[in-house]
Amino acid sequence: MTRIVLATRNAGKITELRAILAAADLPYDLVGTDAYPEIPDVKETGVTFAENALLKAHALARATGLPAIADDSGLCVDVLGGAPGIFSARWAGTHGDDAANLALLLAQLSDIAPEHRAAHFFCAAALALPDGTERVVEGRMPGTLRPTPAGTNGFGYDPILQPDGHTRTAAELTPDEKNAISHRGKAFRELVPVIRELLG
Repeated sequence: MTRIVLATRNAGKITELRAILAAADLPYDLVGTDAYPEIPDVKETGVTFAENALLKAHALARATGLPAIADDSGLCVDVLGGAPGIFSARWAGTHGDDAANLALLLAQLSDIAPEHRAAHFFCAAALALPDGTERVVEGRMPGTLRPTPAGTNGFGYDPILQPDGHTRTAAELTPDEKNAISHRGKAFRELVPVIRELLG
């Protein structure tokens, strides 16, 4: 069975992609980078989501000699010209400080009327092969930003984004509900025909 490496140590993301591959009857053994502890994390020096996803996927494909999948995602706020975008995880200055990122963004939007609080989560997912072949697909989850957080599921900006067509925030949805409409779920599902094309 062909092994595919997913550029993450996040168990939830690995489980999600495994489920998508299984549902599509793709017979691949999917592992995360925790299976290769000697491989260092790749610095995300790109200026777009796609560039960052490709940086990680190519680095992992070169290091392991296996097909590799990586994604980069974030929140894009219309009134902020698409920010925080690629800086979503470090918007308040420290990478991964969800509470500080959320507080800063809400403060920046405090005077913005509800009708101007449109935003979307964006995900670029890349597949890279050891020979340098690459493909990138995208997924979006549009919505509106709430003035106060709600819900304890999810992470990052999930507590303030209310997806279009829903009355709850992304953090109030169940994991299955969120995966069905999420930017990452959409992008990973878009990868299925790409995997079929490139790996058979």
